[in-house]
This record gives sequence, structure tokens and C-alpha cells, in this order.
Amino acid sequence: MPRAIWSGSISFGLVNVPVKLVTATSPRDVRFHQLHGPDGGRVSQKRVCSVDGEEVDYSEIVKGYEIRRGQYVIVEPEELEGLAPGSSRRVDIEEFVDLADIDPLFFDHSYYLVPDGPAARPYALLAEAMEGTGKVGIGRFVLRTKQYLAALRPREGVLVLSTMMFADEVVDPADLEVPTAKDTKPSERELSMARQLVNSLSAAWDPAKYQDDYREKVIAMIEAKAEGNEIAVLEVPERPAPVVDLVAALEASLARAEKPGRRAVVDGERQGRERATA
Repeated sequence: MPRAIWSGSISFGLVNVPVKLVTATSPRDVRFHQLHGPDGGRVSQKRVCSVDGEEVDYSEIVKGYEIRRGQYVIVEPEELEGLAPGSSRRVDIEEFVDLADIDPLFFDHSYYLVPDGPAARPYALLAEAMEGTGKVGIGRFVLRTKQYLAALRPREGVLVLSTMMFADEVVDPADLEVPTAKDTKPSERELSMARQLVNSLSAAWDPAKYQDDYREKVIAMIEAKAEGNEIAVLEVPERPAPVVDLVAALEASLARAEKPGRRAVVDGERQGRERATA
């Protein structure tokens, strides 16, 4: 099991369930180091003052908040400590809401909460109760001196805690200059074909079907180079974006989606869903 990065309890009403927080995801990005080309040495980064060009010792660095271009307010560590949230060891559930009411845009990072010590029974009871009601607990907790808004939900008997963005951290769609269907006025024929295309490409969600092809290619290329193989770099010519005839594109997409092989796969998945819900 992954190492716990936080321990405390879930608190709602007069109930407390001791838990530990562990990571729920493991990003697989390919990470590169910066090297000096001629000799292969690692490149180190130095802290340099923009005024005198001299390297700055860490002990001389202070925090500054820019209020106007080039003007800063210096903030001392003890001033921030006085405002920091208390080191609470609780996930305080304030209310329960429907998961469907939360826009996924608000979710940030996800973690698993696992029972700590003799908490197996109340933990399982809480997970089952939430599963049965379809509710998500919304609350706050403190991790590494920062307070987070969080959503607590069950997933296959395990409680998942997702840190969330606060409302003022999410860009309002009204601030974007995006044309809507009301502005562009698509025809009924276009709408009908677009809906048909969506339905024809519908399938049951299976995350295992999707792989990071780019990462796999990069790893394969690195391994080949490590073995001394030469890598041929293919030049991809830039192609101008074609002018799209929307109706023709929809018709062509529908024709391709309705091919027997594709149709059989989609029908099979749809029938599977229908049998599962029967």
C-alpha cells in the first residue's frame, strides 16, 4: 500500500472515523534532466539578483507580493504563520450533496482514505451509507499548513477524497467569448446528424482502452538510443487546415461510424449495458 501522507479522522455530526490519506494516482510523465551538451554535465540553477546580477544566498531571500509592476510588499514568515490554519487532524464534513450537482471542473487532486487502527467497522458503514444515498460529503481539511475544500465519495467500498477548487478559482464561462448554438443557429438537419453521430459513437466507459501512446513511444526511443541504435527523425510537413463543409463532414462521419464492424462493437456494448440494468 502507498505510504500515508496524512492521518486524522473524518468528522460529521458527532461521528469520528480515524483514517489515513494515501495517493490515489501515479502520473507516468517522462522526466528529463537538463545537461550541458558538450560534456554531459548536469546543469544547476542559481538564484541571481535581477538588480546587481550577483548570486543570492538562500538566507538573504525574503517573500514579496507584487502590488504594482516592480513594487512589492515584503511579508515576514511569522506574519504568515499567524494567519495559517490550525493543524487540524480532521476532515470536517459540512454537508452532503448529489455528485451530479458538482461540475468536474471543480475537482483537483484525488486521494484514498483508508481506515486507521480499529476503524474498519465505522469506515465500512460510512462508505456503504454514502453509496446507498448517492451523496458526496463536502468539507474542509488542512494538509501541509494549507486549508483545502474537499469532496468525499465512495468508490468500490473505498472512500475517495478529492481536493477542490474554490468558486473564485474557476473561470466563469460567461467571461469567454465563445459562440453558442443560439448565436450560430445550426439547422435541424445539422443538429439531428450531430446527435446521431454522438449516439453511434457511444460506448461504456472503459479506462483500460486508453493508453499514453506518446509516452510509450518516447520510452521506446530512449531505450533504443541507450542500446546504441540510430533514430531516424521524420519531418512532418505542415498542412493547411481544410475549409470544413459541416454537413458533408457530418455525413461522412456518420457513414464511417455505421460500418458493420463499428456498428457491431457499439451494439454489443449497448446490449451489455441493457442486460446489466435489466
